Amino acid sequence: MTNKIGLLNDQQMTEFIRNGYIKLRPNYRTELNQKIYTEIESMFNLTGNLGNNILPLIPEIQEIFSHPLVDGALTSILGSGYVMHSHRFCHLTPPNSNGQNFHRDSYEGDIDANNHRCRWAMAFYYPQDTPRLIGPTSILPGSQYYETDQAANQQTELPLSGKAGALTIVHYDLWHRAMANFGSHNRYMLKFLFYRLEEPDNPTWQNEQNDWPHLAENEILDSRNQLMWQKIWQWYIGETSPQTSNLSATNLTKLLNQLSDKSEENRLAAAYTLGAMGEKAVPSLADQLSRKLTVPYVVLALGSGDETAIPVLTSALSHSDDTVRSQAAHALGDLGYPSAANSLTNSLSDVAPKVRRNAAEAIGNLNSRTLTSEDQEFTQEQALALGQLLHDDHYWVRDNAARGLAKMGYAAEPAIFDLGLALNDQNRYVRFNAALALKQVGTPSAHEMLLDHLFVSRWCPLTTKHSSF
Repeated sequence: MTNKIGLLNDQQMTEFIRNGYIKLRPNYRTELNQKIYTEIESMFNLTGNLGNNILPLIPEIQEIFSHPLVDGALTSILGSGYVMHSHRFCHLTPPNSNGQNFHRDSYEGDIDANNHRCRWAMAFYYPQDTPRLIGPTSILPGSQYYETDQAANQQTELPLSGKAGALTIVHYDLWHRAMANFGSHNRYMLKFLFYRLEEPDNPTWQNEQNDWPHLAENEILDSRNQLMWQKIWQWYIGETSPQTSNLSATNLTKLLNQLSDKSEENRLAAAYTLGAMGEKAVPSLADQLSRKLTVPYVVLALGSGDETAIPVLTSALSHSDDTVRSQAAHALGDLGYPSAANSLTNSLSDVAPKVRRNAAEAIGNLNSRTLTSEDQEFTQEQALALGQLLHDDHYWVRDNAARGLAKMGYAAEPAIFDLGLALNDQNRYVRFNAALALKQVGTPSAHEMLLDHLFVSRWCPLTTKHSSF
């Protein structure tokens, strides 16, 4: 691939897969950080926190994310078509304030599934020097794979201290917290969200090797995570086939029992090992699923396997338990075989909102890759079905439908009428993703619809109560 300034290398990508973060030190122009800091102080003094409008209010912030080092890292992690989400926030930690507990940020709606594959990332930026004294954001490296705080808190805390301009990109699911501010000045941190529009079909970093790098002899890392990291690496380079594993029937039984182990690390290790077994493990996993035993880890194993798991997962879309149905929909999106999209289309009318939500996301993921002519026969039906979902009662279902259409690009053209209506949705993020989808469709009629809306809805950052015209 053509090298781009700022792209990560193989070592940096392996560290991001393991640890869930990468810290950058861009060489911004000297006065930029001070300018942003001053404008943030002015915002809080005059109007309070304007949240999502902080970027149009302080357009210099765009320089932070246009920097080749930042753009290159985001491209490496989220693909060349990544998108800056319309949600962004300035976190203020005033002097003498307490810190937070470790937590993960939530998604829109209950997804009922893991997000080990990094489709979402956050950027944490400090406009001022942020030593530990004034309460930097702190993270638990490697915790992005864990659902429980018990497992996450076994990781070693890392304060993201740094000089003005320090920026860290993190996996969206990484556990983090604001530390206490013991200093005498406000601590500001800008949080911006980004997500990928295209599932990987080749590396988007400076890649020189296809295989997951072997550990150096002096590295002390949890070997239980090796198959999980390797699977994420394979996804990143565009491989859909699983690793191969030759385990005996005795080991298979042991692994199935391990899916209910009290340790989350052991449950994850068992799930990825079973996934690596491919077809040999599918009948046993199907039996576990039919009896609703350790469902999340059974589905994780199936979703990290190969195409032999598709019949089991598509059958699970009709399960009596809506949690099983929603997790199966998510897993089919992870498997990455467009042939599953037809079954997922039926789930867009499921009675459970979380099933509709996950099915919409999975269809978007499956259609974001280059499709064969046979696969493309189904896309019109899927686009129309997602368009109908833009009228769902639940905003987070509509949001996923709009984002799914954005991932489909030109193939979403049959839904442009519904996308046009969604430009006036009651939810701000549905509006954003509908506008993005029209941009991605790219036809003259879609662009005209989009531009007409933008000229009417444009927010003017210069208009205030002190300067109304």
